[in-house]
This record gives sequence, structure tokens and C-alpha cells, in this order.
Amino acid sequence: MLRGLNTVNLDAKGRLAVPARLREGLARLEVSELVLTVNPWDRNLWLYPLPEWTEIEAKLSALSDVDLHQRRTKQIIRGYATDCSCDAQGRVLLPGELRKIAGLVKEVVVLGQGNKLEIWDAAGWRKARDRWLEDVAEGVDASASALDTLSL
Repeated sequence: MLRGLNTVNLDAKGRLAVPARLREGLARLEVSELVLTVNPWDRNLWLYPLPEWTEIEAKLSALSDVDLHQRRTKQIIRGYATDCSCDAQGRVLLPGELRKIAGLVKEVVVLGQGNKLEIWDAAGWRKARDRWLEDVAEGVDASASALDTLSL
């Protein structure tokens, strides 16, 4: 299970040092191969362990090529999918095109999301997070009722 929030800086070559506890989570899963792609809805990156990506790939294959939204979803998520792995220092190279799409320059937030990691521009994450928390508090977010099932 990949969870938690970490703020890290990309190095000059665009490499992300995967935080130690998340690297440990990947090690527990016995995963060394990863797939990096674009999240088209939030303009961040998703980093999947290869076994999880295989499941996503199957779901993408089931989408229609006739429906424009489904086709574009496949084109973005699958089209930008990049095989990668952690180097000996626990870093993952984020290709320049993907960094540009996600607006990643220096400070990034790495969010564990169970089956994947989300990689956000830190300022973009804070803005999206604050907006969402305000919407939930004000009852603006219609999906907030789904949270009612959580026992906190």
C-alpha cells in the first residue's frame, strides 16, 4: 500500500528522489519496474508499479475508440506511459515532456494513493487541495456524499 504525502525537490536532470518510506513500500511489493504517465484530469503524473499498470492497461483496452472522450483518455494515459525504474539512489527520471505537461519545475508533492503515486507541482497541489477542501466544507462538491460512508 502506497500512502502518505511527501514534498521533495527535483534535481537538475529532472529526477525525483522517491521518498524512503515509499521506496520501502515498493520493495515490500517486490516491484522494481514502474510506469509513469499523465493524469489528464488533474495535470499531474501517475507512477504505477508495473503489476498495477497491467490492470490499468486492461481497463484502457476496454474503452471505445468510437467515443471521443474514451479515445482521448486512452491516447493521453497510454500514449504518455513511460517505462521506468528507480536508480541505485532511489531516483526516477521524469521525462521533460511529462514534467512540462504537469508543470513540474522544482518542488513537487508525492502522494501515495494505494495502487500508485501521484506527482504534483507543490504549489498546484496546495491550490487544488485547498479548493477541494473548501468545496467539501461548503457542500459544493456533489460527490462529497460518497464520503459519508467513511467512518472516521
